Amino acid sequence: MLEDGRVFHGTPYGAEGETFGEMVFNTGMTGYQETLTDPSYHRQIVAMTAPHIGNTGVNDEDPESSRVWVSGYVVREPARVSSNWRANRSLDDYLKEYGVVGIATPGTRALTRHLRERGAMRAGIFSGAALAPVEELLERVRLSPTMEGADLAGQVSAAEPYVIPAIGEKKYTVAAVDLGIKSMTPHRMAERGCEVHVLPATATAEEILALGPDGVFFSNGPGDPATADGPVAALKGVLEAGTPFFGICFGNQIFGRALGLGTYKLRYGHRGVNQPVQDRRTGKVEISAHNHGFAVQAPLDGVFDTPYGPAEVSHVNLNDDCVEGLRLVDRPAFSVQYHPEAAAGPHDSASLFDQFCRLMERSMGRATGEGRAVGGENEELSAAMDAEESKGA
Repeated sequence: MLEDGRVFHGTPYGAEGETFGEMVFNTGMTGYQETLTDPSYHRQIVAMTAPHIGNTGVNDEDPESSRVWVSGYVVREPARVSSNWRANRSLDDYLKEYGVVGIATPGTRALTRHLRERGAMRAGIFSGAALAPVEELLERVRLSPTMEGADLAGQVSAAEPYVIPAIGEKKYTVAAVDLGIKSMTPHRMAERGCEVHVLPATATAEEILALGPDGVFFSNGPGDPATADGPVAALKGVLEAGTPFFGICFGNQIFGRALGLGTYKLRYGHRGVNQPVQDRRTGKVEISAHNHGFAVQAPLDGVFDTPYGPAEVSHVNLNDDCVEGLRLVDRPAFSVQYHPEAAAGPHDSASLFDQFCRLMERSMGRATGEGRAVGGENEELSAAMDAEESKGA
């Protein structure tokens, strides 16, 4: 049941009962287990546009967190048999295990078209004892909370700090603020020699900098960035200290707010593993993984002033010109709106973790008197990346 009165019928899938959330759709043909366990989907009902879901079952290796976060799940045709050597249970059983109310309906295409025309909206799924006359169900949906104004990062963040050790030689110490972090993200940094100290969403600038990090990372997460005043204040302290910074998804929106920019709600958002993003510096187009319903308002052309010096939009979405990345020109700080860790893919943007490591390396060189001026850092890095990309081409 959608809040505008549109009704879709189907059969129960997963747990039975009732659930509410923002109705969104995901265009990925794979990675449903990663989608279910991504904290950024907290309080959202996700409809999968791929017609067959559950073919590879569920395993214990691919989850992005310790639980399923989606509030509801909509599929067209669930797999009758799980066919993968790593699977240890079916997707249906997995949803039941975590009490996720779902529905299998032949109307997923119509549902997606409806959301594209009308925008994301509140919805409910009802089955079993929760069923009631349509008018009553619609009233329940309209009484549920909206996503705009929702402060959710604290609900999905780690309660206590923890450490992901570097894989192999330790080269860097990274303070990662958990706004809804996926487990693959600190793993990607650990692969590059980072010891990652994951901190709760409530971490202050003083707590972050007390670790003496070589770099600071702000993760993805759910909710309205306009409510995240605490993380914005913390990031301002990090930027003032000049510590290298990298943010993704929600972290990109927090970075935008710290720079004095606004954010806004997208009509139906970007969710899937097939979003074309262009690096405006090189012209290179990458296919990227997305999950966001809000975006940053920023001038697409030229540099603009911020409290930390000039900045620019580094990446744009080629489907709708949405801001997909920001960077400071004279300080070691950048962000993207998408997911370079990309479990379950694509991996076009994995080099962003290497870029973060190079920023930390140069900053560490400055601290020992071996580095160059701050103002030239990003320009030198850009030139080095251009050379690497040309060599690869």
